[in-house]
Amino acid sequence: MSKIKGTTMILTVDQSKDHNAWLAARSKGIGGSDAGTIMGSDPWKSPYQLWLEKTGQVEPEDISQKDAVYWGTVLEPLVAKRFSEVTGKKVERCGTLQNNKAPWMLANIDRLVLGEGAGLEIKTTNAFRSAEWDGDQLPDSYYWQCQHYMMTTGLPLWYIAVLIGGQDFRWKAIPRNEEDIKELFLREEEFWNVNVLQHVMPGIDGSDCTRDALKEQYPGGDLEELELTGDADLLLYERQDLMEHLTDYKEKLQFTDNKLKALLGNHELATTPQGIRITYKTQAGRTTIDRKKLEKEWPDIYQQVVKIGKPTRVLRFRAPKEDDSNGND
Repeated sequence: MSKIKGTTMILTVDQSKDHNAWLAARSKGIGGSDAGTIMGSDPWKSPYQLWLEKTGQVEPEDISQKDAVYWGTVLEPLVAKRFSEVTGKKVERCGTLQNNKAPWMLANIDRLVLGEGAGLEIKTTNAFRSAEWDGDQLPDSYYWQCQHYMMTTGLPLWYIAVLIGGQDFRWKAIPRNEEDIKELFLREEEFWNVNVLQHVMPGIDGSDCTRDALKEQYPGGDLEELELTGDADLLLYERQDLMEHLTDYKEKLQFTDNKLKALLGNHELATTPQGIRITYKTQAGRTTIDRKKLEKEWPDIYQQVVKIGKPTRVLRFRAPKEDDSNGND
């Protein structure tokens, strides 16, 4: 039974520890970690990739044994304890909740803050990402995660506590933002009811996540030639225009670099009037192997050391040949 009005507990705290049970529950709706993805602010996953997972077209990657996830789980109770010590607020664990009016809205909450109608999200990260937490800042995907929890539970406030680099503890209060929640609800509702339930593919973006998901989803092998629509030609014209601009930008970049190199001359270190340091140092040359010679003269050794990468699909283009019968008398 849920302590929060308007929600139902679908997994208890103990049940949520079962990774398979947790995955099964996640497949029934949109959780907090999905919110940033749907809003386009998740650097690790794109809406297209999430859609493939929610529709069962690909299996979600099992990240439970990755170091960052493992230590995040191990350190979670310690971060929660430190939050209570620093703020004086008491917290308790909570299971996975489902919104009664919109059952696709799910919330696997780290902690509830007792006595004030608030929740707590717990994070760990490395020291290289500390700048993302300076001042009032926090990663956008975590902001949307907290707004999703407030949307699902109806609570007015969410706290987020983070341990950075194993020793830098910080916490922030994130108030409920009705305008953002309205937008989030519309985006999530469309994603679930249209993209997932009706199997309508969301828009393709230019992220590495989508590129990798497309590789996994479409490994190739169908040799039947496909007749595309006119949209394909428009995309090719757009691509050609982008490539021309890319070439122009590369030339401009090299032009700028060449002028900087000329300013430095033989100096390997320089400082600009604004204090920007520039280094121009000689790096050791790459050590390479003459593969053809090794294969020819020492074939047995070659077979022992050769590594063959995974096959990859390559996108190439060829303009149609002109028909000599047209316009030639």
